[in-house]
Amino acid sequence: MNRNVSKLPNKLNFTLVMLVQLLTLSLLYLASRIDWIWSLPIGILVSFILLTNYALIHEAAHDNLNQSTRTNRCLGVLSGFLFPVSFTFLKIAHTVHHNHNRTDNEMFDYYYPNDNLWVKRAQWYSILIGIYPPIIPIGSILMGFFPWVYKLSSFAKARSSAVLFANNQFHLQDIRKIRIEVVLAFLYWIILWNVFSLNWIPVIIIYACFCINWSTRQYVTHAFTPRHVIEGALNLKVSNIMSWVLLNSEWDQVHHKKPKVSWIDLPKYAHTTMQPISYWRQYLRLWKGPRPNKEPAPDPIKI
Repeated sequence: MNRNVSKLPNKLNFTLVMLVQLLTLSLLYLASRIDWIWSLPIGILVSFILLTNYALIHEAAHDNLNQSTRTNRCLGVLSGFLFPVSFTFLKIAHTVHHNHNRTDNEMFDYYYPNDNLWVKRAQWYSILIGIYPPIIPIGSILMGFFPWVYKLSSFAKARSSAVLFANNQFHLQDIRKIRIEVVLAFLYWIILWNVFSLNWIPVIIIYACFCINWSTRQYVTHAFTPRHVIEGALNLKVSNIMSWVLLNSEWDQVHHKKPKVSWIDLPKYAHTTMQPISYWRQYLRLWKGPRPNKEPAPDPIKI
């Protein structure tokens, strides 16, 4: 496979996966042993570590985390435990995202005249304030054990979910993988809970911080961009520290044009795309809410 680069940073990626695991589990352990009031600052710190974890899952979803297909998947599954999410579930959903970016199925920032504006605003602000992330592990469980749920009309007819759940994106072998990953994730957390004697309150606070932090970044590189499957993404200006935390995912238009390029090489292709814009300027625009749509929907593509 041509990745546009000679070699993936296998050792660096493996080290990052292990370091994220170590730091996250250590901080969960610490938070469970001190006054719960410290859970908030610890949670803020963990939320950024888990942003790196998500970036690693994302790399694995593109088969960019390790040259070995088996190792790539194993590391993706392990990183998925911390989200928590089934790696296979996320990988398929993310592939659909690349194929349908800025189509009607992913149009949260614009609305048509016949759309229910209250529903559109509810969808939009649920993304921004952190309500959306807890739905993802639930989605993994449902797909692994109750896939028939997604055949119900509420999913099949909804614009945002129809392309993912009604078009046979998940095959039987995928559902089996998801089921195994969900079971392994439960075992992972049961072992952690018993070995480290984790406390519910700090863990909930810490993951609430992560949900908010992660949510604020999930649509910031796509909102109000041209309705084009590949060009409909932004490059954003962030600090050097945040660039490392995000593993260069602020170069999202580069990524959409070259999805097989490793995170470490994305800046090398910056000259082929738009100039980055201010992250904060773009983020603050999101809080103004959805806008009327003025462009035709693009046709989905295959990556």
